[in-house]
Amino acid sequence: MADKIKIPFTTLASYFGFATGQCFSFGLVGTFILFFYTDILGISPVAASMIFLIARVWDAFNDPLFAGLIDSMNLKRGKYRPFLGFMPFVIFIITVLAFINIDGSVTTKTIYAGATYILWGTLYTISDLPFWSMTTVLSDDPQERAKAATCAMLGVNAGIGLSMTIFPKLSSFFAEGRNDQGYLPAVIVLMIVGLILMLNGYMNTREKVRPQGDAGKVTLLQTFKVVATNKPLFMILAIFFMNVFTNIAGTIYIYFFTYNLGNGGLVAAIGTITICSSIACLVTPVLTAHFRKRDIFIVLCALEIVARLGFYFTGYGNTTAVIVWLAVIITIFMMTNPLVSAMIADTVEYSYYHTGKRCAAITFAGQTFTGKLSTAIAGGITGVVLGLVGYVPNATQSAQTLDTLFLIVSVLPIAGSVIRIIILKFYSFNEEEHAVLVSKIDKGEFDIKVKL
Repeated sequence: MADKIKIPFTTLASYFGFATGQCFSFGLVGTFILFFYTDILGISPVAASMIFLIARVWDAFNDPLFAGLIDSMNLKRGKYRPFLGFMPFVIFIITVLAFINIDGSVTTKTIYAGATYILWGTLYTISDLPFWSMTTVLSDDPQERAKAATCAMLGVNAGIGLSMTIFPKLSSFFAEGRNDQGYLPAVIVLMIVGLILMLNGYMNTREKVRPQGDAGKVTLLQTFKVVATNKPLFMILAIFFMNVFTNIAGTIYIYFFTYNLGNGGLVAAIGTITICSSIACLVTPVLTAHFRKRDIFIVLCALEIVARLGFYFTGYGNTTAVIVWLAVIITIFMMTNPLVSAMIADTVEYSYYHTGKRCAAITFAGQTFTGKLSTAIAGGITGVVLGLVGYVPNATQSAQTLDTLFLIVSVLPIAGSVIRIIILKFYSFNEEEHAVLVSKIDKGEFDIKVKL
């Protein structure tokens, strides 16, 4: 077997940086856009929910379409890396546009919000797909890929966490005399830093793995046929989609801290926790070197269930206790994310072995689409729930509303963990099977089951 490609530390660090910068955008939109819509732009929670759901219907078409197009392209500087060079500028512009508090009627504002949000999701896809696909071409060694996936997820966590930590302080700094609570200038400042990080990531990464023969020459239609054969991928995506329950809780944080604890600024604490707890992701490559990813995943889900029950029965009367429980829960949850990306990367060889075509972008399209779908559904459901429980913006909430907010933040994600464990019990594409396929591929042996 050929020597496996090692990924230099500078490449891993730069890859981490790109993820951080890109996820400044994801963190801002995922955490603050609903609040921006309802409490600053002035559109209703139901209208915001409809925007999220319409955007995801569009994503159902554009995510796999763009992934297929990316897989079918072969640019001079690589299949995926060229996108990392120009998309940072696009992400910067659309993120800023999404947080402009325009003048106009409620209808005009709703249309503007819908247009910018849908455009943001579309452009983010074109950036995110090549980024995650890079994990499969930085090295051909599963353990090295696990390191890359871990660095990427660390960057994701850092980007989201930093945006949650820094943005409230930045917006407060710029808030005086503005009708948008300082949101726009704070977004601009944070995204300038993100742009620099993303461009550095582009400069210091290279594609090292090239498909054998015609394996990389595929048409758009063939990419869909390739991913259709990837049964392990669909199981992992089902597991990843269960993030929807955690995302609902995450969307509620700003309301929970503002009204239950009386201090909306505490949402920054979640950002700090996210950054610190993401360090736990560094343990992932160590664990995967000794245990199966599936088994690690099941244990982490079980631990999260126990922690969330402890949080619920403790209550939210003590702010310190709330922060401690959330720190434990978030740390456990963070450790599952690199496992998802590493397991998805492994499935690229599964479809490659059964089709003779290597298509990473269409494979990771499942991750980007599922991630955006779960985030959007969370935002949509949250808007509906806020209406159902009697939430009134900028007013004192009823006891029932406060109790419901706490229930969602503490207990609801348990449903996702339980479903994950059930699915994982049936997941059988383990490390040993992957090693066998890689060995056969290295020898030019394939089991073509689908004619392309």
